[in-house]
Amino acid sequence: MSVPELDRDTIAADSSAAEPARSAAQDSSPPRSMRPLIMRLHFYAGILVAPFLLIATISGGLYAIAPTLEQVLYRDLLHVDSTGPALPVAEQVRAAQQLRPDLTVSAVRPASEVGETTRVLFTDPSLGESERTAVFIDPATASSTGQSVVYGSSSALPVRTWISQLHRHLHLGEPGRIYSELAASWLWVIALGGVYLWVQRYRTQRTRTRQSARLLTFDRGARGRNRTLGWHGTTGLWIAVGLIFLSATGLTWSTYAGANVGELRTALSWTTPTLDTTLGVSDTAPAAGGHDGHDGHDGHTAAIADTGALDRNIGALDRVLAAAAEHRVTEHVEMSIPADGHTAVTVTETRQPWQFVTDAVAIDPATGAVTATNTFADWPLAAQLTTWGIALHMGILFGLLNQLVLLALAVALGTVIVRGYQLWWQRRPTRGSRRVARPPLRGTWRRLHPVTVVAVVAAAVTVGWFAPLLGLSLLAFLLVDVAVGLLRRRRSPEHSPEGTSATG
Repeated sequence: MSVPELDRDTIAADSSAAEPARSAAQDSSPPRSMRPLIMRLHFYAGILVAPFLLIATISGGLYAIAPTLEQVLYRDLLHVDSTGPALPVAEQVRAAQQLRPDLTVSAVRPASEVGETTRVLFTDPSLGESERTAVFIDPATASSTGQSVVYGSSSALPVRTWISQLHRHLHLGEPGRIYSELAASWLWVIALGGVYLWVQRYRTQRTRTRQSARLLTFDRGARGRNRTLGWHGTTGLWIAVGLIFLSATGLTWSTYAGANVGELRTALSWTTPTLDTTLGVSDTAPAAGGHDGHDGHDGHTAAIADTGALDRNIGALDRVLAAAAEHRVTEHVEMSIPADGHTAVTVTETRQPWQFVTDAVAIDPATGAVTATNTFADWPLAAQLTTWGIALHMGILFGLLNQLVLLALAVALGTVIVRGYQLWWQRRPTRGSRRVARPPLRGTWRRLHPVTVVAVVAAAVTVGWFAPLLGLSLLAFLLVDVAVGLLRRRRSPEHSPEGTSATG
């Protein structure tokens, strides 16, 4: 759940607009309960962080269906009607070179099915980081269907790239990534807090009022704020696991928390192995950083081209492809084309729907001998889970089904956020000069056992260190809360419930 359950009295139904205002000074939680503290955290996080979550939710919904949009919008580039036998890959690459003699070819993605085009990739100095120029070739005729700029290891086309960067950093560059990391850092906290509050409310209704309580469904006959609360809580409970998954996978490629994830994976030897492409060396070396790309945010740097070596490597592509097939690297693949005679050609399986293994081999183009292998089955379990998790987050792992589930999750989260704000509005006073609903009661720390307080603080510091934006924003919430409490205490010292404590 992404915004607070703003219920002050978990037992009574709110039948009037004045009821929430009166309940601001009440709390039916038992002594030593964590509920007041979690409610206050859920409230402030929901009110202040939910705008970032809403932006991430909308852009994430678009991002989920981007692979399908790409297939529809760029059908003329990606598909052909010809059904004849495919020409040699080397011949297709040379046809693309004739169209772009000003650029150096760096890789090729051969058509894997009838009706698909071959994608020949060129290093283009005029483009930005991780961008390449792609020439699309009909494998049966070697004629071109067009050219386009593609992005990252997934070779995303412009619309998909635009949506990906909107979701990633709002087209603001690296500074914009703060928004997405802040949203991902708080999403799991708000979701778990909302689940706790909703379950506690359910248990309280059952034990204290002897009423029939609802946990997984909402009362269709409810009206007003109770109806809003039912939608908010029930929907949030149903999608909580999905929200925690999105938060965890999103943090793996964030700027600050992602760096800590990478260091942890390196320390525990959970990094994704890389393929050694130096000819004569057959060992597989561990990756230095352990960062899997969000939509393939990998750099593509080209060596100075040796025209003769490059031409020989292109001529050996069909032999290399056959050698890779002998090692069961046969699915959708990308073949690197080194520009020198000292680097092996790599054949790597790309992320595709319902493909759970991404093997890779390095092959000497001069002899067709395999010099190194990188088998997915040999990866550390954590690296395998990370790869699957990222593909699932990107809407690739299970194809259209994956994308529809993510889109539904985004819509559900959007409704939870909106209804959370609606709850806040419905709690506003209808009398007097105050027009904004009060936050949950102060002084929540005093209700906890000292051991619990120490444990909560220690956990907050640990999590805050690992996810710095979460820690800094939590500290900011606390400082603002203390300042507001002190100000109210100075103005109204006689109001002890709201003024005696500046913490919590």
